[in-house]
Amino acid sequence: MSKNTKFLLVSLPASISPTSDHDEALTALRSAVTLDYGTVFPFTIPDFKIGTLDALVQQADDLAKLDVACEGVVGKVGDSLRTILEGDEDKISQSKTVNDKPAEQYLKSFHWNKVKYRADKPLGEIIDTLQKEVNSIDNQVKDKYNSYNSVKTNLTQLQRRQTGNLATKALTNVVPPSLLIRDSDYLESHLIAVPRNLTKDFLRAYETLTPMVVPRSAVQIAADDEFTLYAVTTFKKHSQEFVHRCRESKWTPRDFKYKEGGKEEEDKELEKVEKDERKIWEQALRLGRTAWGEAVMAWVHVLALRVFVETVLRYGLPLNFVCGLVRTTGKLAKKARASLDAKFSYLGGNAFGRDKKGRVTKDDSSTSADMQAAGHMGDGGDYSAYVYYEFEVR
Repeated sequence: MSKNTKFLLVSLPASISPTSDHDEALTALRSAVTLDYGTVFPFTIPDFKIGTLDALVQQADDLAKLDVACEGVVGKVGDSLRTILEGDEDKISQSKTVNDKPAEQYLKSFHWNKVKYRADKPLGEIIDTLQKEVNSIDNQVKDKYNSYNSVKTNLTQLQRRQTGNLATKALTNVVPPSLLIRDSDYLESHLIAVPRNLTKDFLRAYETLTPMVVPRSAVQIAADDEFTLYAVTTFKKHSQEFVHRCRESKWTPRDFKYKEGGKEEEDKELEKVEKDERKIWEQALRLGRTAWGEAVMAWVHVLALRVFVETVLRYGLPLNFVCGLVRTTGKLAKKARASLDAKFSYLGGNAFGRDKKGRVTKDDSSTSADMQAAGHMGDGGDYSAYVYYEFEVR
């Protein structure tokens, strides 16, 4: 799906056609938008059980909030997929499907899922089911990706210890045990990583850094592009002071204790964490793909409910309306709406008028607080003469 694709949901009373026929009303909607501004597809919404007016007004408010929450969850799951697929747009696009088909195709052929969201249930129950499902998707993805990020961070740290410089990497393979003093009651070996540009300063100063440093005990063990690693011997009673003075001089003391079989243990730990990372990566990717599709599906059903509730509040009973999905772009959406306003502004009564050149104008003073309370102000508080919602699936 193109990043610039935008969808409009438009509901109009069937009375816009002379015979109040649904097919004719859809044709009227298509003639208003025209192919210059977008493509109109039928968007079928079932009849739901309608409660009281007060309940509908409250449900309109609840659905507006749930709409925002759904969009947020779809976005967060998409961001998680982008992270785990390292920004590979082709793979990300392939992972974003709804019922094993592209989201755009799902929208164009939308049918209410009567098995998952039973249309014979009261509206309040359906909204509650959708709310719980969206929260569950959000929590599952959050938990799994937190687990993945944790094991990924652990793996990165272990790999850094294998491949980093002498100030950070594991020293098991670097330091020969024969160069270390072990099991002495008085003496102790220290490993110091010294920046290459400070080695002369180190060799000149280390013996006088603290009392009781063994003279000429500095032995170069290894060097890389950034650091040179030395072993220095001191008396234990001054060990802490020596380490402290090294840090003050911008030399890095390395905490290292030789352990028999330590290299094998490190290799096994790295291998285990690599396997764990791969396993959780696969789990997170599978969950992300499934969760994105389910989140989009839930979101579209919420939008369908918004259209239905708004249609009842705006056009009244008995219900006789047509709903269309308009596929357009961000730039053309404004022109499509202007064309819709031009043709259907009369549905807004006194809220719309025309200037001397016949162009549609809005009379903001006529849009009352009652319209806002009843959910008639549309997205962003912009009043429309008909039921109208914009959304983008990313």
